[in-house]
Amino acid sequence: MRRSKGFTLIELMVVILIVAILAAVLAPMMTGRINSAKWTEGRAGAGTIVTALRAFAAENEGIMTGVGALSGAGGFVGIGITDGDLAGKYFNVGSYVASYTMNGTVVATITVTVTAPAGLTPPTRTLTVTIPLTGLATTVWNPP
Repeated sequence: MRRSKGFTLIELMVVILIVAILAAVLAPMMTGRINSAKWTEGRAGAGTIVTALRAFAAENEGIMTGVGALSGAGGFVGIGITDGDLAGKYFNVGSYVASYTMNGTVVATITVTVTAPAGLTPPTRTLTVTIPLTGLATTVWNPP
């Protein structure tokens, strides 16, 4: 009796079943990674705002007049950021709201709240930079 080369229908169905099970297990894990990658863009925009605020404060000896609203279209022009600088694939200038607190004449804390586009979780994240009078600044990206 001559044996034919190739796979039987049962063998092919078993392989397809195994691939389908693996895909079902990996799909939820990939969704989390995709969200994380999208939030990287938001974090980069928030970092741009923090850097511009720190540079503005350094150039003006801590005097923060003329900074502007620090939110929305045209709100970051006072610190040298155009709307196009914050335009990305998932986040735009409307996604960011920044604020700062002063410790006397020195910027003590900068907070940038980033609002996610629809479907991205969590809905908001906050980048907080605390600048001590001496030593290094600390940065916290919440929730992690």
